[in-house]
Amino acid sequence: MRIEKDLVAASATPLVLGILSDGDLYGYAILKRVSDLSGGRMQWTDGMLYPLLHRLERLGYVSSSWGTSEAGRRRKHYAITPAGREVLAERQEQWSVVADALKQVWQAAQRPVVAEVWA
Repeated sequence: MRIEKDLVAASATPLVLGILSDGDLYGYAILKRVSDLSGGRMQWTDGMLYPLLHRLERLGYVSSSWGTSEAGRRRKHYAITPAGREVLAERQEQWSVVADALKQVWQAAQRPVVAEVWA
């Protein structure tokens, strides 16, 4: 299944902020977490993730610092900031409204149509 660009773009910020709310991660680990959360159906690329992380950092929602992995590789780790947590809470509320509305629409679409009988 291919997920449309618009849906990926709309969900990217809350996904990354939500992932980082569990703890600091480096880019590859974020990509892997997105894939894991979606059962492999969302495969983000570096070219999609890093511009988003840089934008979130410019906005003050994410901070970054250099560290070293267990293997000795230098990696940039990203962390959610207090401002990022506020934005995440707002986005969670917004997505809950959208998800509830979609659920109602889809449930209505599943109901059998009852033919009206005119006497």
